[in-house]
Order: sequence, then structure tokens, then C-alpha cells
Amino acid sequence: MEFYNKPGDFDAINYVPHTESHGTKELWKTFFILFGITIFDFIIYFVMPANGFRNFIFIFFGLVKAYYIVGAFMHLKHEKINLALIILVPTLFIMGLILGLLYEGSMLEVMKSL
Repeated sequence: MEFYNKPGDFDAINYVPHTESHGTKELWKTFFILFGITIFDFIIYFVMPANGFRNFIFIFFGLVKAYYIVGAFMHLKHEKINLALIILVPTLFIMGLILGLLYEGSMLEVMKSL
């Protein structure tokens, strides 16, 4: 049984579609943005003294990197708003819960010292 076809013929059994670039340009763009932010984080880490502003910069750029990772690699950027909100809103509530618990946890130590 011969499965070889001439170019241009369609064979349903052995059909292999042409390989095309599906978003690799966007992925490389995202990679270089993440790489640049990471390099900037390293520079800030070794140049600035440890203080609250440096921590704010790390948290801010960490959130920016998380946005790019979720948007590009998890394809959330191309989804409808409802799916994005289903993922983002509980995450924000959990982050608020963690912040509230950290605040209240340190207040117990303050109250014990009084």
C-alpha cells in the first residue's frame, strides 16, 4: 500500500499541516520584558539600601511579572473578562486575608508587651 502523495494532494491519513509560528514573537517579547524587569530587580537589590521603598519596588515589579506570566503563558490575556475575574477576585481576597492576618498577628505581640 503506497502512502506517498504528490505535493498538493490531500491524504486524510497522512496529512501533516504546515508548521507556522503561533505567537512566538509575542512570547519572545514577553521573555525579554521579564528578563529586563529581573535584571532591574537585581540592580536595585545590590545598589539600594534595605528599606521600605526597595521592598515596594520588589513587590510592584513582582506583580508586573506575574501579570505578564499569567497573560502570556497561561493565555489569560486572550480570555473573556468573566474568566479573568473568576481567577483574579479570589486571589485578591486571599491576599487581603493574608495581609489582615499578618497585621492582626503582629498586634497580638504589641498587646502582650503592654
